[in-house]
Amino acid sequence: MDSRPRLGRPELLGVFRQLQHGVRLVWTTSRGLSFALALLSLLAGVLPAAAAWVGKLIVDAVVRAAQTGAPDDQRAALIWVFVELGLIAVLAGAQKGLGTSQQLLRALLGQRVNEMILEKALTLDLAAFEDSGLYDRMTRARREASQRPLSLVMRTFGLAQNAFSLIAYSGLLLQLSVWTLAILVAAAVPSFFVETRFSADAFRLFTWRAPETRKQNYLEILLAREDFAKEVKLFDLGPVFLKRYREIFRDLYAEDRALTLRRGAWGFVLGLLSTVAFYGAYAWIAVETIARRITLGDMTMYLLVFKQGQSALSSMLAAIGGMYEDSLYLSNLY
Repeated sequence: MDSRPRLGRPELLGVFRQLQHGVRLVWTTSRGLSFALALLSLLAGVLPAAAAWVGKLIVDAVVRAAQTGAPDDQRAALIWVFVELGLIAVLAGAQKGLGTSQQLLRALLGQRVNEMILEKALTLDLAAFEDSGLYDRMTRARREASQRPLSLVMRTFGLAQNAFSLIAYSGLLLQLSVWTLAILVAAAVPSFFVETRFSADAFRLFTWRAPETRKQNYLEILLAREDFAKEVKLFDLGPVFLKRYREIFRDLYAEDRALTLRRGAWGFVLGLLSTVAFYGAYAWIAVETIARRITLGDMTMYLLVFKQGQSALSSMLAAIGGMYEDSLYLSNLY
């Protein structure tokens, strides 16, 4: 029987409560970088759909120029190629800017959160440090929460970015059929619920194991630091401590392994579902092209948009699941 306390699953609405804390923390850490992240996320969300549309125009213009041989048609095809080049260059700049802003903000935010924890520690009396529960909470906060506020906010920006992309992709897919959009959504939703379930399981596992992790760290100190080397050797405690260290690791690894295998198996099955949906749409679009109900440029665009729309929707749902997980960790900080 597992005697460790089981935490109830926090409501998903708690994500938004913790999101307010995270956004406020990031904004007060650096307003300039926060604004840059918002602007660059918007650009990175809209430009892929624009590039897909221009790609369709390129294919249709090339087919037309090959059929007519007219100089004007050839120039039009080249012009659209340079337009797409410009869009891709701006998109690459936006993505690089996002990565740079994240790195800078991560460093600033990590320092800010650690200072908050240390300031809180200065207000506690000596008896508080002898409380194992409080000590475990502080350990978890220091180990995880310095990254989680930025992670929560970055997932939010990523969610917005993919939402902009999905709106643009949906507008293009609706020109073909509303069913393509329905297939896109139906293939992605199951994985969202599974990931949310495993995020909660991972957090409970992280919470349960805080005492074991602390014991393992303490055993490392006893075995590896010169302060305790004399006593350990004198009383021949090394083999005993090492055996206990290995036992703790085996217990922790067994839990990690079980969760990882379940998560991987479900991820594989649901990934196959998304692949089948994509190739079903692929076959449909190919049939429409053969029947000449859409052009070759349309086919190229719809295939690209459907695949990118799948990726955007999956990223959105994964971001929501990740935000849920981050909020669980962040609640420990506050």
